[in-house]
Amino acid sequence: MNSPQHILEHVFGYTRFRDPQQAVIDTLVAGNDALVLMPTGGGKSLCYQIPALARPGCGVVISPLIALMQDQVEALQEAGIRAAYLNSSVAYDEVQAIESQLLYGELDLLYLAPERLLQPRTLSLLQRVALSVFAIDEAHCVSQWGHDFRADYLQLNCLHEQFPQVPRIALTATADKRTRAEIARRLDLEDARHFVSSFDRPNIQYRIEPKDNQRRQLLQFLQGGQQGNAGIIYCLSRAKVDSTAEWLNQQGFTALPYHAGLPADTRAEHQRRFLREDEVIVVATIAFGMGIDKPDVRFVVHLDLPKSVEAYYQETGRAGRDGEASVALLLYGLEDVVKIGQMVESSEGSEEHKRLERGRLNAMLGLCEITSCRRQALLDYFAEPLDKPCGNCDTCLEVPATWDASEAAVKLLSCVYRTGQRFGASHVIDVLRGSENEKVRKFSHDQLSTHGIGKEFSTTEWRAIVRQLIVRGYLEVEGEFQGLRLTEVCRPLLRREVSLNLRKLPAKTPRSQNRDTGNLEDLGPEDQVLWQALRDCRKQLAEERGVPPYVVFHDATLRGMVQAHPQTRSELLAVSGVGDSKLERFGDVFLAVLREFPKHE
Repeated sequence: MNSPQHILEHVFGYTRFRDPQQAVIDTLVAGNDALVLMPTGGGKSLCYQIPALARPGCGVVISPLIALMQDQVEALQEAGIRAAYLNSSVAYDEVQAIESQLLYGELDLLYLAPERLLQPRTLSLLQRVALSVFAIDEAHCVSQWGHDFRADYLQLNCLHEQFPQVPRIALTATADKRTRAEIARRLDLEDARHFVSSFDRPNIQYRIEPKDNQRRQLLQFLQGGQQGNAGIIYCLSRAKVDSTAEWLNQQGFTALPYHAGLPADTRAEHQRRFLREDEVIVVATIAFGMGIDKPDVRFVVHLDLPKSVEAYYQETGRAGRDGEASVALLLYGLEDVVKIGQMVESSEGSEEHKRLERGRLNAMLGLCEITSCRRQALLDYFAEPLDKPCGNCDTCLEVPATWDASEAAVKLLSCVYRTGQRFGASHVIDVLRGSENEKVRKFSHDQLSTHGIGKEFSTTEWRAIVRQLIVRGYLEVEGEFQGLRLTEVCRPLLRREVSLNLRKLPAKTPRSQNRDTGNLEDLGPEDQVLWQALRDCRKQLAEERGVPPYVVFHDATLRGMVQAHPQTRSELLAVSGVGDSKLERFGDVFLAVLREFPKHE
C-alpha cells in the first residue's frame, strides 16, 4: 500500500497537506469514520480520494450533481487514476462496462448519485466487491432546514447498516452547529471524528456596497480589474438574470444566463462553456454553482441580497478555489430586505422556520451595514474569532466614515410613529421629505408635524438610515406590506439619552482598486507574455482531450511555472500541481514553451 504522502506527491503533484487533511486521511486509512466541515477550495476532495487509493478496494463517492461527477472524474483520469461515474446520463452499455470494471477490481473510485446508490441492484453489486471508503459529498443536503435538501440523502444511513466495515466520510463546505448535528444524526456519524476547518478564505476580498445605479457599479467593477476573468453574477429572479446577461453582452462581455426556467440542454451548454472556455461570465440564480469544480473563478457578484450569511458564504466561496486572489462583490438595497421578507412570510414553513429565516436575514443585513472588518464579522458568525482586522476587505482598505445621526434617527422614528407604524419605508420617506403625492394626501399625512422635516436628506440617504436602524434593532419590518414598527430599543434614543453614529454613504466615485485581484500586475511584462503562452498551450491540450483547461493544470500551477521557469523534467516536477502522470503526458509540451523564453535571474 502506498502511503498518503507518496500519493499526494506522485499522483496529485503536491508536497504537503493542508490542515487538517492529513488527520482526516489518517482517520479513514485506519478504518474510522469522519465528518468534515471545510470551506470551498479547502481541499475536501483529497480527504477521500487519497484514502481510496491508499486502502485496498474501490472508493465510492456519493454526489448529488452530475456536473460535479463529470468534472472530478475527468480530473482524476488526467492524473492517471482509474475513476468512473454512474448516473442517469450514462448509456446502458457503458453502465455494464463500468460495473464489469468494478467487479474485476479495475476501478479506484466510483461516483454515484444517491438515487442510483440506493437501488437494490447497486447495493447488491457493492456487496460483491472490496470497498475502501464511502464518501458522502455535499452532506448538508441531508438537512431539511437547508435550500439544498435532497430526500435521497435521508436514506444514506443504510451504508452504516449494510457495510459496517467500510469507513465513511461526510463532507460539507458550510454548516452551522444545528446542521452539523443533523448530519451526524441522520447519517449515523455521531461516533465519527469531527473535523471543523477554518472558515477563512484569505484570498477572497469582500466588498459590500449599497445599490446606487447598479449597472454602473457592476460595469465599473468589471472594467476595473476583471477583464478577461471568469466569474459568476447572482440575481434573485430569472427575469433579472436574463436582462443582466443580455446587457452584459451588449457591453462586450461573454455572459450566459442560467436558471431553472431555461431548457435543460441550454443550461447544460452554458455550464459546459463556463467550464471549458476562458473569460465566460455566468449570470444565474442560486441554482447554479453547487458542486461546480471550476478553480479559476476570479469573482462572484451578488446583485441582490442573499437570504442568509450561510448562503452568502457558500456562494462567494465559489471564487478562488485555486487559492489565487479573487473578489466577492455584493450590491444590496432596502428593496432586497422587503422582497426576501415577503418571500419568508408567504412561505409554507412553520412559524419557527419563519422566525429562523428572519433571524438569518437580519444577520445578513447586519454584515452589510457594519463599519468594522467584514471578515471578522463573517468568521464570528461561524464562531471562529479573528484576532485582528484582515486588511483585505472594503472596510479595511477604506475605513468607512461615520456621522452623528441622532437627530435624523429621531425624525425618522417620530415619523414612523405618527404615520401609524404600518407604512413601508418609501411612504415614510415621502412624508419626511415633504411630498404631497396622492398617497400622502389620502391619509392626511401632509398635515402631520413630521411632514417635510427631513428635506435635508435625499431619498437614497434616508433609505440608508432606515436600513441601519433595522440592523441595529430600532425598527422592525412587519406584515404583508412590510410596514415599519418601533421597538423598545428606541426609547433612550427618542428621549435623547444616547447618541447614534451611522455609516456615511460612500461618495459617488469608483471605489479604489487597492489590492484588486484577478489581474497580473504582480508579473512583469515578459512574464505576462509567458503566462499567456502557457495558457494558450493549456487551452490547446484541453481542446484536444475534450476537457476543461483547469483539468490539464490549474492557474496556480501555471503561475508556479512562470515563477520557477523550469527547464528540465525534474524541475517541472517540483512545481506544485505537477504529478507523475501529468509530467509524462504534458511535461515536454510545456517545457518546449518555457524554453522559448529566456530565464531571467
